[in-house]
Amino acid sequence: MSKSDLDLCYLTATEAVAEFKAKTLSPVDVLRAQIARIEAVNPKLNAITHTHFDRALKEAQVAEGLYMRGAATRPLEGVTCAIKDGNPIKGEITTFGSKAFADFIPDESAPTVERLINAGAIVHCRTTTSELGHSAITKSPLWGVTRNAWNPEYSSGGSSGGAGSALAAGMTTLADGTDGGGSIRVPAALGGLFGYKPPYGRNPVDSLSPGETLVHYGPLARSVADCALMQNVMSGQHPRDLYSLPDQVVLPTSGESIRGRRIALSTDLGFYEVSKEVRENTLAAAETFRSLGCIVEEIQLPWQRESVEDAWLIRWQALLWAQCGDLLLNSRNDLDPFVVDLMEQGSRLDLRQFYRTHQTKHEVHQALVAAMSGYDLLIAPTTATTQIPADRHDTDPLLIDGKAISRPYVGWVLTPAFNLLSQYPVFGVPSGVDQTTTIPTGLQIIGPAYDDLAVFSAAYAFEAATQPWRFRRPPL
Repeated sequence: MSKSDLDLCYLTATEAVAEFKAKTLSPVDVLRAQIARIEAVNPKLNAITHTHFDRALKEAQVAEGLYMRGAATRPLEGVTCAIKDGNPIKGEITTFGSKAFADFIPDESAPTVERLINAGAIVHCRTTTSELGHSAITKSPLWGVTRNAWNPEYSSGGSSGGAGSALAAGMTTLADGTDGGGSIRVPAALGGLFGYKPPYGRNPVDSLSPGETLVHYGPLARSVADCALMQNVMSGQHPRDLYSLPDQVVLPTSGESIRGRRIALSTDLGFYEVSKEVRENTLAAAETFRSLGCIVEEIQLPWQRESVEDAWLIRWQALLWAQCGDLLLNSRNDLDPFVVDLMEQGSRLDLRQFYRTHQTKHEVHQALVAAMSGYDLLIAPTTATTQIPADRHDTDPLLIDGKAISRPYVGWVLTPAFNLLSQYPVFGVPSGVDQTTTIPTGLQIIGPAYDDLAVFSAAYAFEAATQPWRFRRPPL
Protein backbone atom coordinates (compact mmCIF):
# COMPACT_ATOMS: atom_id res chain seq x y z
CA MET A 1 0.00 0.00 0.00
CA SER A 2 1.40 3.38 -0.96
CA LYS A 3 1.83 6.12 1.58
CA SER A 4 -0.99 8.11 0.03
CA ASP A 5 -3.37 5.18 0.45
CA LEU A 6 -2.26 4.77 4.06
CA ASP A 7 -2.92 8.45 4.66
CA LEU A 8 -6.47 7.95 3.38
CA CYS A 9 -6.95 5.14 5.89
CA TYR A 10 -6.09 7.47 8.76
CA LEU A 11 -8.12 10.53 7.78
CA THR A 12 -10.54 11.76 10.40
CA ALA A 13 -14.17 11.95 9.36
CA THR A 14 -14.08 15.72 9.73
CA GLU A 15 -11.15 15.93 7.32
CA ALA A 16 -12.70 13.46 4.89
CA VAL A 17 -16.03 15.28 4.68
CA ALA A 18 -14.24 18.60 4.11
CA GLU A 19 -12.28 17.07 1.22
CA PHE A 20 -15.37 15.38 -0.21
CA LYS A 21 -17.17 18.73 -0.26
CA ALA A 22 -14.14 20.43 -1.83
CA LYS A 23 -14.16 17.68 -4.53
CA THR A 24 -10.50 16.94 -3.83
CA LEU A 25 -11.22 13.41 -2.61
CA SER A 26 -13.79 10.72 -3.31
CA PRO A 27 -15.43 8.44 -0.74
CA VAL A 28 -14.64 5.62 -3.19
CA ASP A 29 -10.90 6.23 -2.85
CA VAL A 30 -11.04 6.15 0.95
CA LEU A 31 -13.14 2.98 0.98
CA ARG A 32 -10.88 1.17 -1.49
CA ALA A 33 -7.82 2.08 0.58
CA GLN A 34 -9.49 0.77 3.73
CA ILE A 35 -10.61 -2.45 2.04
CA ALA A 36 -7.00 -3.06 1.03
CA ARG A 37 -5.93 -2.23 4.57
CA ILE A 38 -8.41 -4.71 6.03
CA GLU A 39 -7.18 -7.43 3.71
CA ALA A 40 -3.57 -6.67 4.65
CA VAL A 41 -3.73 -6.34 8.44
CA ASN A 42 -6.92 -7.92 9.73
CA PRO A 43 -5.48 -11.46 9.52
CA LYS A 44 -2.95 -10.33 12.14
CA LEU A 45 -5.50 -8.63 14.39
CA ASN A 46 -8.84 -10.42 13.92
CA ALA A 47 -10.88 -7.25 14.47
CA ILE A 48 -13.51 -7.85 11.77
CA THR A 49 -16.33 -10.39 11.61
CA HIS A 50 -18.46 -9.73 8.51
CA THR A 51 -17.62 -7.45 5.58
CA HIS A 52 -19.94 -5.75 3.09
CA PHE A 53 -17.50 -4.44 0.51
CA ASP A 54 -19.63 -4.71 -2.64
CA ARG A 55 -22.58 -2.91 -1.10
CA ALA A 56 -20.28 -0.34 0.49
CA LEU A 57 -18.61 0.45 -2.86
CA LYS A 58 -22.00 1.09 -4.44
CA GLU A 59 -22.93 3.42 -1.59
CA ALA A 60 -19.59 5.21 -1.89
CA GLN A 61 -20.18 5.74 -5.60
CA VAL A 62 -23.58 7.27 -4.87
CA ALA A 63 -22.01 9.57 -2.26
CA GLU A 64 -19.29 10.54 -4.74
CA GLY A 65 -21.95 11.57 -7.21
CA LEU A 66 -23.71 13.74 -4.66
CA TYR A 67 -20.51 15.56 -3.74
CA MET A 68 -19.44 16.03 -7.35
CA ARG A 69 -22.82 17.56 -8.24
CA GLY A 70 -22.77 19.81 -5.21
CA ALA A 71 -26.03 18.25 -4.05
CA ALA A 72 -27.29 18.28 -0.48
CA THR A 73 -25.47 15.75 1.69
CA ARG A 74 -26.03 14.27 5.12
CA PRO A 75 -23.60 14.76 8.05
CA LEU A 76 -21.76 11.44 7.49
CA GLU A 77 -22.27 11.09 3.74
CA GLY A 78 -19.76 8.61 2.36
CA VAL A 79 -17.85 8.15 5.65
CA THR A 80 -16.99 4.57 6.60
CA CYS A 81 -18.23 3.42 9.99
CA ALA A 82 -17.59 -0.04 11.41
CA ILE A 83 -20.50 -1.33 13.50
CA LYS A 84 -19.92 -3.56 16.50
CA ASP A 85 -21.14 -7.12 15.98
CA GLY A 86 -23.22 -6.79 19.12
CA ASN A 87 -25.20 -3.79 17.89
CA PRO A 88 -28.18 -4.98 15.84
CA ILE A 89 -28.62 -4.09 12.17
CA LYS A 90 -31.99 -5.00 10.75
CA GLY A 91 -31.82 -7.92 8.34
CA GLU A 92 -28.10 -8.57 8.86
CA ILE A 93 -26.43 -11.25 10.97
CA THR A 94 -25.51 -9.92 14.40
CA THR A 95 -23.70 -12.54 16.45
CA PHE A 96 -22.92 -10.86 19.80
CA GLY A 97 -19.68 -12.83 19.58
CA SER A 98 -21.53 -16.05 20.42
CA LYS A 99 -22.03 -19.37 18.66
CA ALA A 100 -25.55 -19.27 20.04
CA PHE A 101 -26.25 -16.27 17.77
CA ALA A 102 -24.04 -17.25 14.82
CA ASP A 103 -27.00 -16.99 12.40
CA PHE A 104 -29.17 -14.50 14.28
CA ILE A 105 -30.81 -11.83 12.10
CA PRO A 106 -32.53 -9.05 14.07
CA ASP A 107 -35.76 -7.51 12.82
CA GLU A 108 -34.78 -3.99 13.87
CA SER A 109 -31.61 -1.94 14.14
CA ALA A 110 -30.34 -0.34 17.30
CA PRO A 111 -31.58 3.28 17.20
CA THR A 112 -28.08 4.76 17.18
CA VAL A 113 -26.99 2.42 14.38
CA GLU A 114 -30.08 3.35 12.41
CA ARG A 115 -29.25 7.02 12.88
CA LEU A 116 -25.64 6.60 11.73
CA ILE A 117 -26.78 4.83 8.56
CA ASN A 118 -29.51 7.40 7.94
CA ALA A 119 -26.87 10.13 8.31
CA GLY A 120 -24.97 8.68 5.36
CA ALA A 121 -22.42 6.45 7.08
CA ILE A 122 -21.23 3.48 5.04
CA VAL A 123 -21.12 0.22 7.01
CA HIS A 124 -18.36 -1.71 5.28
CA CYS A 125 -17.62 -4.12 8.15
CA ARG A 126 -18.65 -5.40 11.58
CA THR A 127 -16.23 -5.50 14.49
CA THR A 128 -15.53 -8.22 17.04
CA THR A 129 -16.81 -8.22 20.59
CA SER A 130 -16.33 -10.41 23.61
CA GLU A 131 -19.16 -12.92 23.93
CA LEU A 132 -22.35 -11.06 24.91
CA GLY A 133 -20.10 -8.08 25.68
CA HIS A 134 -19.13 -9.66 28.99
CA SER A 135 -15.42 -8.83 29.12
CA ALA A 136 -12.86 -6.04 28.76
CA ILE A 137 -10.83 -8.53 26.69
CA THR A 138 -12.15 -9.24 23.19
CA LYS A 139 -12.14 -12.94 22.43
CA SER A 140 -14.96 -15.39 21.92
CA PRO A 141 -15.61 -19.06 21.08
CA LEU A 142 -17.10 -17.91 17.76
CA TRP A 143 -14.50 -15.43 16.49
CA GLY A 144 -11.36 -16.14 18.50
CA VAL A 145 -8.85 -13.61 19.85
CA THR A 146 -8.70 -9.95 18.79
CA ARG A 147 -5.29 -8.30 19.08
CA ASN A 148 -3.98 -4.81 19.71
CA ALA A 149 -2.73 -3.01 16.60
CA TRP A 150 0.12 -1.42 18.60
CA ASN A 151 1.40 -4.77 19.87
CA PRO A 152 -0.50 -7.92 18.83
CA GLU A 153 0.70 -9.85 21.87
CA TYR A 154 -1.67 -7.78 23.98
CA SER A 155 -5.39 -7.09 24.15
CA SER A 156 -7.10 -4.18 22.44
CA GLY A 157 -9.58 -4.10 25.31
CA GLY A 158 -13.24 -4.90 25.18
CA SER A 159 -15.95 -5.46 24.69
CA SER A 160 -15.66 -3.08 21.72
CA GLY A 161 -12.12 -4.34 21.14
CA GLY A 162 -12.61 -4.98 17.45
CA ALA A 163 -13.69 -1.38 16.98
CA GLY A 164 -10.60 -0.11 18.78
CA SER A 165 -8.25 -2.39 16.87
CA ALA A 166 -9.83 -1.57 13.51
CA LEU A 167 -9.63 2.18 14.10
CA ALA A 168 -6.06 2.05 15.36
CA ALA A 169 -5.03 -0.02 12.33
CA GLY A 170 -6.69 2.27 9.77
CA MET A 171 -9.42 -0.16 8.71
CA THR A 172 -12.25 2.34 9.18
CA THR A 173 -12.80 6.06 9.66
CA LEU A 174 -15.34 5.76 12.48
CA ALA A 175 -16.64 2.99 14.73
CA ASP A 176 -19.45 2.61 17.18
CA GLY A 177 -19.40 0.84 20.51
CA THR A 178 -21.38 0.03 23.60
CA ASP A 179 -20.25 0.61 27.15
CA GLY A 180 -21.65 -1.38 30.07
CA GLY A 181 -18.52 -1.37 32.19
CA GLY A 182 -15.95 0.51 30.11
CA SER A 183 -16.40 -1.15 26.72
CA ILE A 184 -15.89 2.09 24.77
CA ARG A 185 -13.34 3.75 27.04
CA VAL A 186 -11.01 0.76 27.49
CA PRO A 187 -10.51 0.11 23.71
CA ALA A 188 -10.09 3.87 23.25
CA ALA A 189 -7.34 3.92 25.87
CA LEU A 190 -5.46 0.88 24.57
CA GLY A 191 -5.81 2.04 20.97
CA GLY A 192 -4.68 5.65 21.29
CA LEU A 193 -8.20 6.74 20.39
CA PHE A 194 -11.04 8.94 21.59
CA GLY A 195 -14.24 7.48 22.97
CA TYR A 196 -17.32 8.82 24.70
CA LYS A 197 -19.66 7.25 27.22
CA PRO A 198 -22.63 9.59 27.19
CA PRO A 199 -24.81 10.08 30.26
CA TYR A 200 -27.65 7.60 30.57
CA GLY A 201 -30.55 8.50 28.30
CA ARG A 202 -28.60 10.85 26.06
CA ASN A 203 -28.33 8.16 23.38
CA PRO A 204 -31.19 5.69 22.93
CA VAL A 205 -30.46 2.02 23.51
CA ASP A 206 -31.89 -1.00 21.71
CA SER A 207 -34.93 -3.02 22.75
CA LEU A 208 -32.71 -5.84 24.09
CA SER A 209 -31.90 -3.91 27.28
CA PRO A 210 -34.65 -1.31 27.83
CA GLY A 211 -34.21 0.77 30.95
CA GLU A 212 -30.84 -0.80 31.81
CA THR A 213 -28.79 2.07 33.17
CA LEU A 214 -25.44 0.29 32.81
CA VAL A 215 -25.61 0.20 29.00
CA HIS A 216 -24.61 3.11 26.74
CA TYR A 217 -24.15 3.37 22.97
CA GLY A 218 -21.46 5.82 21.89
CA PRO A 219 -18.72 6.82 19.45
CA LEU A 220 -15.11 5.76 18.93
CA ALA A 221 -12.93 7.89 16.69
CA ARG A 222 -9.51 9.43 16.00
CA SER A 223 -10.41 12.92 17.20
CA VAL A 224 -12.68 14.76 19.58
CA ALA A 225 -14.40 16.49 16.64
CA ASP A 226 -15.23 13.11 15.11
CA CYS A 227 -16.78 11.98 18.40
CA ALA A 228 -18.87 15.16 18.40
CA LEU A 229 -19.89 14.54 14.77
CA MET A 230 -21.07 11.04 15.63
CA GLN A 231 -22.64 12.01 18.94
CA ASN A 232 -24.70 14.76 17.32
CA VAL A 233 -26.13 12.11 15.01
CA MET A 234 -26.61 9.37 17.62
CA SER A 235 -28.16 11.38 20.45
CA GLY A 236 -31.68 12.55 21.11
CA GLN A 237 -35.04 11.12 22.07
CA HIS A 238 -36.21 8.04 20.18
CA PRO A 239 -39.73 6.58 20.17
CA ARG A 240 -38.45 3.05 20.85
CA ASP A 241 -36.60 4.05 24.01
CA LEU A 242 -38.85 5.35 26.78
CA TYR A 243 -35.81 6.47 28.76
CA SER A 244 -34.14 8.52 26.03
CA LEU A 245 -33.92 12.18 27.00
CA PRO A 246 -36.05 14.77 25.20
CA ASP A 247 -33.35 17.44 25.24
CA GLN A 248 -30.56 16.95 22.71
CA VAL A 249 -27.21 18.55 23.48
CA VAL A 250 -25.64 19.76 20.24
CA LEU A 251 -21.89 19.50 20.60
CA PRO A 252 -19.51 21.99 18.96
CA THR A 253 -16.96 20.82 16.41
CA SER A 254 -14.18 22.81 18.06
CA GLY A 255 -13.21 23.78 21.59
CA GLU A 256 -12.65 26.91 23.61
CA SER A 257 -10.37 27.95 26.45
CA ILE A 258 -10.75 26.06 29.71
CA ARG A 259 -8.49 28.41 31.65
CA GLY A 260 -9.56 28.67 35.25
CA ARG A 261 -11.32 25.31 35.39
CA ARG A 262 -10.82 23.47 38.65
CA ILE A 263 -9.98 19.82 38.04
CA ALA A 264 -9.81 17.06 40.63
CA LEU A 265 -7.24 14.33 39.97
CA SER A 266 -7.45 10.75 41.22
CA THR A 267 -4.83 8.29 40.07
CA ASP A 268 -6.60 5.29 41.61
CA LEU A 269 -10.28 6.20 42.30
CA GLY A 270 -9.58 5.30 45.90
CA PHE A 271 -8.82 1.59 45.65
CA TYR A 272 -7.19 0.48 42.37
CA GLU A 273 -3.61 -0.68 42.06
CA VAL A 274 -2.19 1.28 39.11
CA SER A 275 1.03 0.58 37.24
CA LYS A 276 3.94 2.99 37.38
CA GLU A 277 3.62 3.76 33.65
CA VAL A 278 -0.08 4.53 33.85
CA ARG A 279 0.37 6.69 36.93
CA GLU A 280 3.22 8.68 35.33
CA ASN A 281 1.20 9.30 32.18
CA THR A 282 -1.79 10.38 34.26
CA LEU A 283 0.34 12.84 36.21
CA ALA A 284 1.75 14.15 32.92
CA ALA A 285 -1.80 14.67 31.67
CA ALA A 286 -2.53 16.67 34.81
CA GLU A 287 0.46 18.88 33.99
CA THR A 288 -0.97 19.43 30.51
CA PHE A 289 -4.18 20.72 32.05
CA ARG A 290 -2.16 22.98 34.33
CA SER A 291 -0.37 24.36 31.28
CA LEU A 292 -3.82 25.24 29.90
CA GLY A 293 -4.48 27.44 32.92
CA CYS A 294 -6.47 24.90 34.93
CA ILE A 295 -6.14 24.39 38.66
CA VAL A 296 -5.47 20.66 39.13
CA GLU A 297 -5.36 19.13 42.60
CA GLU A 298 -5.12 15.50 43.62
CA ILE A 299 -7.96 14.26 45.81
CA GLN A 300 -8.56 11.09 47.81
CA LEU A 301 -11.81 9.42 46.89
CA PRO A 302 -13.37 7.57 49.85
CA TRP A 303 -14.70 4.78 47.62
CA GLN A 304 -14.35 1.15 48.66
CA ARG A 305 -13.75 -1.69 46.21
CA GLU A 306 -16.48 -3.79 47.79
CA SER A 307 -19.12 -1.08 47.37
CA VAL A 308 -18.36 -0.05 43.81
CA GLU A 309 -17.38 -3.37 42.25
CA ASP A 310 -19.94 -5.48 44.12
CA ALA A 311 -22.81 -3.21 43.06
CA TRP A 312 -21.67 -3.12 39.44
CA LEU A 313 -21.08 -6.88 39.34
CA ILE A 314 -24.51 -7.68 40.84
CA ARG A 315 -26.21 -5.59 38.17
CA TRP A 316 -24.01 -7.06 35.43
CA GLN A 317 -24.67 -10.66 36.46
CA ALA A 318 -28.39 -9.94 36.76
CA LEU A 319 -28.43 -8.39 33.28
CA LEU A 320 -26.69 -11.36 31.64
CA TRP A 321 -28.96 -13.81 33.46
CA ALA A 322 -32.15 -11.91 32.59
CA GLN A 323 -31.23 -11.41 28.94
CA CYS A 324 -29.50 -14.67 28.08
CA GLY A 325 -30.04 -17.16 30.90
CA ASP A 326 -32.28 -19.28 28.67
CA LEU A 327 -29.19 -20.13 26.59
CA LEU A 328 -28.00 -22.38 29.41
CA LEU A 329 -30.74 -24.87 28.51
CA ASN A 330 -29.59 -25.61 24.96
CA SER A 331 -26.36 -23.73 24.29
CA ARG A 332 -24.34 -24.12 27.48
CA ASN A 333 -21.53 -26.01 25.73
CA ASP A 334 -21.26 -23.30 23.07
CA LEU A 335 -20.66 -20.53 25.62
CA ASP A 336 -17.45 -19.37 27.24
CA PRO A 337 -17.44 -21.11 30.65
CA PHE A 338 -16.89 -17.76 32.34
CA VAL A 339 -20.05 -16.39 30.71
CA VAL A 340 -21.90 -19.43 32.03
CA ASP A 341 -20.56 -18.70 35.50
CA LEU A 342 -21.65 -15.05 35.32
CA MET A 343 -25.16 -16.13 34.35
CA GLU A 344 -25.34 -18.71 37.10
CA GLN A 345 -24.17 -16.15 39.63
CA GLY A 346 -26.97 -13.92 38.38
CA SER A 347 -29.51 -16.70 38.81
CA ARG A 348 -28.63 -16.93 42.51
CA LEU A 349 -29.12 -13.25 43.31
CA ASP A 350 -32.14 -12.27 45.36
CA LEU A 351 -34.29 -9.17 45.01
CA ARG A 352 -32.89 -7.59 48.15
CA GLN A 353 -29.31 -7.85 46.82
CA PHE A 354 -30.37 -6.30 43.53
CA TYR A 355 -32.39 -3.48 45.04
CA ARG A 356 -29.61 -2.65 47.50
CA THR A 357 -27.46 -1.60 44.57
CA HIS A 358 -29.64 1.51 44.28
CA GLN A 359 -28.67 2.48 47.83
CA THR A 360 -25.02 1.77 47.01
CA LYS A 361 -25.22 3.98 43.93
CA HIS A 362 -26.65 6.76 46.08
CA GLU A 363 -23.84 6.40 48.63
CA VAL A 364 -21.13 6.26 45.95
CA HIS A 365 -22.61 9.33 44.26
CA GLN A 366 -22.77 11.30 47.52
CA ALA A 367 -19.16 10.44 48.28
CA LEU A 368 -18.09 11.67 44.84
CA VAL A 369 -20.09 14.89 45.16
CA ALA A 370 -18.45 15.62 48.50
CA ALA A 371 -14.95 14.84 47.23
CA MET A 372 -15.46 17.02 44.15
CA SER A 373 -16.91 20.00 45.97
CA GLY A 374 -15.39 23.09 44.39
CA TYR A 375 -14.18 21.22 41.28
CA ASP A 376 -15.58 21.30 37.75
CA LEU A 377 -14.20 17.99 36.48
CA LEU A 378 -12.52 14.79 37.61
CA ILE A 379 -9.68 13.08 35.72
CA ALA A 380 -8.49 9.52 36.30
CA PRO A 381 -6.79 6.70 34.39
CA THR A 382 -8.89 4.48 32.17
CA THR A 383 -6.97 1.25 32.74
CA ALA A 384 -4.59 0.30 35.52
CA THR A 385 -2.20 -1.44 33.14
CA THR A 386 -1.66 -2.20 29.46
CA GLN A 387 -0.07 -5.58 30.16
CA ILE A 388 -3.10 -7.72 29.35
CA PRO A 389 -2.27 -10.63 27.03
CA ALA A 390 -4.63 -10.87 24.06
CA ASP A 391 -5.64 -14.42 24.94
CA ARG A 392 -5.87 -13.88 28.68
CA HIS A 393 -8.76 -15.55 30.50
CA ASP A 394 -10.74 -13.33 32.86
CA THR A 395 -9.92 -15.51 35.85
CA ASP A 396 -6.18 -15.78 35.20
CA PRO A 397 -4.05 -14.32 38.03
CA LEU A 398 -3.15 -10.70 37.39
CA LEU A 399 -0.14 -8.80 38.71
CA ILE A 400 0.32 -5.05 38.51
CA ASP A 401 3.86 -4.00 39.39
CA GLY A 402 4.28 -7.32 41.17
CA LYS A 403 1.12 -7.01 43.28
CA ALA A 404 -1.66 -9.58 42.90
CA ILE A 405 -5.06 -8.14 41.99
CA SER A 406 -7.89 -9.65 44.01
CA ARG A 407 -10.45 -9.43 41.23
CA PRO A 408 -8.65 -10.03 37.94
CA TYR A 409 -11.92 -9.82 35.97
CA VAL A 410 -12.55 -6.13 36.69
CA GLY A 411 -9.56 -5.10 38.79
CA TRP A 412 -7.55 -3.60 35.92
CA VAL A 413 -10.18 -1.20 34.51
CA LEU A 414 -11.16 2.00 36.32
CA THR A 415 -14.36 2.35 34.34
CA PRO A 416 -17.32 0.43 35.91
CA ALA A 417 -17.93 3.07 38.60
CA PHE A 418 -19.21 5.43 35.91
CA ASN A 419 -21.59 2.83 34.55
CA LEU A 420 -22.92 2.44 38.05
CA LEU A 421 -23.12 6.27 38.16
CA SER A 422 -24.45 6.21 34.64
CA GLN A 423 -25.63 9.82 34.52
CA TYR A 424 -22.02 11.06 34.53
CA PRO A 425 -20.59 11.79 31.05
CA VAL A 426 -17.09 10.40 30.55
CA PHE A 427 -14.71 11.18 27.70
CA GLY A 428 -11.73 8.89 27.11
CA VAL A 429 -8.58 10.46 25.63
CA PRO A 430 -5.03 9.11 25.05
CA SER A 431 -2.65 10.05 27.84
CA GLY A 432 0.64 8.60 26.60
CA VAL A 433 2.40 5.32 25.85
CA ASP A 434 3.44 2.49 28.14
CA GLN A 435 7.05 1.99 27.06
CA THR A 436 7.09 -1.60 28.34
CA THR A 437 4.38 -2.71 25.89
CA THR A 438 4.37 0.19 23.34
CA ILE A 439 0.62 0.36 23.92
CA PRO A 440 -1.15 3.67 24.61
CA THR A 441 -2.63 4.57 27.97
CA GLY A 442 -5.84 6.49 28.51
CA LEU A 443 -7.35 9.21 30.66
CA GLN A 444 -11.00 9.55 31.67
CA ILE A 445 -12.45 13.07 31.83
CA ILE A 446 -15.54 12.89 34.06
CA GLY A 447 -18.04 15.70 34.19
CA PRO A 448 -21.04 16.51 36.39
CA ALA A 449 -24.21 14.59 35.67
CA TYR A 450 -25.52 15.30 32.15
CA ASP A 451 -22.92 18.02 31.45
CA ASP A 452 -21.71 16.74 28.06
CA LEU A 453 -20.35 20.14 27.08
CA ALA A 454 -17.98 20.28 30.05
CA VAL A 455 -16.18 17.06 29.16
CA PHE A 456 -16.07 17.85 25.44
CA SER A 457 -14.54 21.28 26.05
CA ALA A 458 -11.87 19.72 28.26
CA ALA A 459 -11.21 16.96 25.71
CA TYR A 460 -10.81 19.51 22.90
CA ALA A 461 -8.36 21.55 24.93
CA PHE A 462 -6.36 18.50 25.99
CA GLU A 463 -6.23 17.17 22.42
CA ALA A 464 -4.99 20.51 21.09
CA ALA A 465 -2.24 20.64 23.73
CA THR A 466 -0.85 17.19 22.95
CA GLN A 467 0.73 15.63 19.88
CA PRO A 468 -2.10 14.69 17.50
CA TRP A 469 -2.75 11.00 17.92
CA ARG A 470 -4.12 10.61 14.42
CA PHE A 471 -0.56 11.00 13.15
CA ARG A 472 0.70 8.17 15.38
CA ARG A 473 0.34 4.83 13.65
CA PRO A 474 0.99 1.29 14.85
CA PRO A 475 4.04 -0.39 13.26
CA LEU A 476 1.97 -2.90 11.30
